[in-house]
Amino acid sequence: MNPIGEILAADEAFTHQTADTFAVVGTTDPSWTEKVCAMAMARDGSLQLGFGLGKYTNRNVMDGYAAMSRGPEQITVRASRRLSPSPAVTAIGPVHYEIIEPMRTVRFRLEPNECQPLAFDWLFEAIVPPFVEERTHLRSQYRTSAELVRYHQTGVASGWVEIDGERIEIRSDAWVSTRDHSWGVRYDVGVPPVDVEGAVSAIPSGVGFMMIWCPVLLERPDGSRYAMHLHFTRFSVSGVDQISVTAGVEHPDGRREAIVAMRPDLRFQPDNRRLVGGTLLAIMEDGTERPLTINVLGDTGVQLGAGLYFGFDGHHHGEFRGDLHLDGERILDCRTPDMARRLHQIRDTAIRIEDPVGGGVGWGNCQPIAAGPWPDLGLADEGWL
Repeated sequence: MNPIGEILAADEAFTHQTADTFAVVGTTDPSWTEKVCAMAMARDGSLQLGFGLGKYTNRNVMDGYAAMSRGPEQITVRASRRLSPSPAVTAIGPVHYEIIEPMRTVRFRLEPNECQPLAFDWLFEAIVPPFVEERTHLRSQYRTSAELVRYHQTGVASGWVEIDGERIEIRSDAWVSTRDHSWGVRYDVGVPPVDVEGAVSAIPSGVGFMMIWCPVLLERPDGSRYAMHLHFTRFSVSGVDQISVTAGVEHPDGRREAIVAMRPDLRFQPDNRRLVGGTLLAIMEDGTERPLTINVLGDTGVQLGAGLYFGFDGHHHGEFRGDLHLDGERILDCRTPDMARRLHQIRDTAIRIEDPVGGGVGWGNCQPIAAGPWPDLGLADEGWL
């Protein structure tokens, strides 16, 4: 027999790209992932919501999280289910992802649940079109450890959130929202194998790694709006730097002004590696300089470790947990050094950004990592990942 995947509703359309059904992906690699990740935040930084959902076809798993950050406090609900027999349904128990209008409007929902006193229903509405990022391609010796495509999009949010029985309105004139969607072979899926060289540590000891991934929505005094996406990575090995920049200024009509280089001057708290703020000098394609100021809006920011990024309490993305599994926790203070290590350091930091050249002030999500050693920042090599 030459098996063929089960037929799904998507197979009715003329969009096939492999000689199989849409139930099957183009590789048997167990790290194949399709994932969405999103956040919505009040412009004053008082409250932020987080959402993630992943489909691991070759693991027969779909999992996700829904979270709230309010200052140093975070509530997280995690959900996992067996992918079969509903691989096209983007819901896991109380966690729901719904496409209302492709590339324009998406709904993120957490139903009331017995796990945590949190529920929300937020509608993402795009201000700019989605923009594709550079392909991620990483190798671990001979194996391709990551090969994925991602697009991101920036907009506004509306709806409601309920915490401890109190309902709070989400208004599009006071909230911003960002989202991304990626697919391919991904790092950090499943328990790291103990018999593969380098699989346990994401970053070797003694290697400095710094990153920001930052989509923001900006508004000018006349009410016109645009977006920015800032993605900067820097590896430092024995004093030698390897820098990568994928960034740009994004407009509602689909135009994109490329940022070809960035010089960040960011500050981090040494005990928990939280971003404090700083400046970033963007160099445009024509060589002009565009200085940006990043202001962190207090302690609000969903810690992605609680959503299983880089693992959490021994559990990982794509892990099979049975037909349906729900868990979660309420952490009153994510800032303490011990809790910061439990959660790792990457979070959807709520920020305000100033762009004098473009004439806009914006709000959005800055995901930073600063894994030592960075002596110039006062950060020691302490194995933060």
